[in-house]
Amino acid sequence: MVLMKGVDERGLVFYTNYDSSKAAALDACEQASMLFPWNELDRQVSVTGSVTRISDEESDAYFASRPRDSQLGAWASAQSHPIEGRDALMQQLTDVTERFGEDPIPRPPHWGGYRLVPAVWEFWQGGENRLHDRFRYQITVDGGWQISRLQP
Repeated sequence: MVLMKGVDERGLVFYTNYDSSKAAALDACEQASMLFPWNELDRQVSVTGSVTRISDEESDAYFASRPRDSQLGAWASAQSHPIEGRDALMQQLTDVTERFGEDPIPRPPHWGGYRLVPAVWEFWQGGENRLHDRFRYQITVDGGWQISRLQP
């Protein structure tokens, strides 16, 4: 699960620890999907496409905008790696808090963003008797979109 933090004409942006299992999977495959469910409305949107790391400058700018405690957390946590217990994690946080004091906190080299460049969007609306409405928008070679209604 990721928190999407940006969207523009280039794609959808999210951030994570580059040493996490999630990042390892993205670096190995470079294809991913995002799912945006609205269970209360019986709807969802999925997006599939290629994923690349964003520039250091973009990652730096976003990191600088984060709350200080979140910046410290990015340094304190070796995301997806085992830890003895919560006390050990809290000690890591104490250590990085002391390390940086009141100084500005730079972006860790192991943390940054990815951009998913959409190739396919699917819009799904639940229907009676499982006869759902599904529409797929798929990018064409000329940069347009082919729209298809899909069977449930």
